[in-house]
Amino acid sequence: MSERECEILRLVAQGFSNREIADLVALSRLTVECHTKNIYRKLAVGSRTEAVFEARTLGLLR
Repeated sequence: MSERECEILRLVAQGFSNREIADLVALSRLTVECHTKNIYRKLAVGSRTEAVFEARTLGLLR
C-alpha cells in the first residue's frame, strides 16, 4: 500500500468522510475516492468498516 493510501486509511479509521479527507490532504474528493477503492481492493474488502477492521488485524493501523 502506498504512503498516500496509508494516510487516507488512517483518516478513514478516524471517521472522516471522503470530502473531509480531501480538504485535510488537499486532494479532490474523486482522488480520495480512487485511493479508497484501491485500499478496498488491496485489503479485499467492500466497506470502510471492513477496511479499518482488516487494516487493524494486519497491523497497518495502531
